[in-house]
Amino acid sequence: MTFDRFGGPVTVRDVPDPVAPPGGVVVRVHASGLCLSDWHAWAGHDDDITTLPHVPGHELAGVVAAAGPGVTRWRAGDRVTSPFVCGCGRCAWCRSGQAQVCPEQTQPGFTHAGSFAELVVLHAADTNLVALPDDVDDATAASLGCRFATAYRAVAGRARVRAGEQVVVVGAGGVGLSAVMVAAALGAHVVAVDRHEGALAAARRAGAAETVLAADGLDVPAAVQGLTGGCHVSVDAVGSERTCADAIASLRRRGRHVQVGLLPPVDGHPRVPMSRVIGWELDVLGSHGMSAADYPEMLALVADGTLRPQDLVERVVGLEEGALLLPGLATAPRSGMTVVDPRR
Repeated sequence: MTFDRFGGPVTVRDVPDPVAPPGGVVVRVHASGLCLSDWHAWAGHDDDITTLPHVPGHELAGVVAAAGPGVTRWRAGDRVTSPFVCGCGRCAWCRSGQAQVCPEQTQPGFTHAGSFAELVVLHAADTNLVALPDDVDDATAASLGCRFATAYRAVAGRARVRAGEQVVVVGAGGVGLSAVMVAAALGAHVVAVDRHEGALAAARRAGAAETVLAADGLDVPAAVQGLTGGCHVSVDAVGSERTCADAIASLRRRGRHVQVGLLPPVDGHPRVPMSRVIGWELDVLGSHGMSAADYPEMLALVADGTLRPQDLVERVVGLEEGALLLPGLATAPRSGMTVVDPRR
C-alpha cells in the first residue's frame, strides 16, 4: 500500500523486497492496524520525517523472515511484534528502558517504509522486538503496537490511575477505547466522550460507566463535571484544540491530563487553556507510545484476560480495502479497530 504524494491516491503495487540491515530484521507481516496516525502520515503532517513515495503502517505482528548481522536475540521464524517507536538501542534513554523518547528513534510507516506490506524492516531488533505469546493472535497483537500500548502507558504509567478515581476519555476511537478498557481494569470510574453513539456503545462495552454524546453546542466539560464533580484524570485521545481544552476543563483541581492524540500545528500551534492549568495546579503529561521493555507487564494482563484488546478489533481487511479506507479515517465514524492482513 503506497502513496506518491501527501493527500494523494493510495494504491497497492509491487515494490522491491527489503533487506535486513545491520542490527535489524525483516518481518513478514501477518497483521497491521489501521490507525489515525497513518492518516496523519498520508496527510503530510509528518513530512519532516517521511519521504515519498511512501508505505504507511506502524502497528504490526508477524514472523521474522530474516535477521541482519549483529542481531543476537532473534532468528527467522520467531513470532514478534514491536512498538511503533523503535529506539536506537545505544543511547542512555534506550539503555534505561525509555526507547519511546530515543533521540535517534525510527518509526515504521513514518521514518521508513511501514507495515501495510508483506514485508517490513525493523531496526535495532534486540532493543525493539517483543516475543508474542502463543495465546495472543495476530490481529490482537497488531492492535497493541500503537493504540493499546500507548493507552496502557498513558493511563497506567503516565497518569498512574488508581482504583476509585474518576477518569474522562475524550474520543472513543482505537486509542480512546483502549484507554477506557485499561482505566476500567484498574478500577477507575470512566466517562467516555465522543460525537458518535456507535463509538459510545463500544466504550460502554469496554468498561465506561458513563458516556457523553458530544453533540454540536454541548458544553462537554460542564456535562462531565455534572456527572463526576470533576475528574482526577483526563485523556485526550483525539488530538484537536477543542478536545484538548474540553479534557483539561473536565478535571478537578490538581487533576492530571494526558495528551495522547496528536496535535499537529496545521493551523498554527493549538491553544491550551494554560490559565486553568496554572490556577488549578493541573499536571499536563505527554505520552508517546511505550517501549518494548514495558510490554511484558501489559502482555501478562492480556494473557490472563484482565485486558481484552481483541474485543476492540472490529474487522480485518486486505490491503486493497485498507487502501480505500485510509484517506477517510479522519472523518469516518469509529467504534473499534480495523486490522489489515496483507495475506488476504
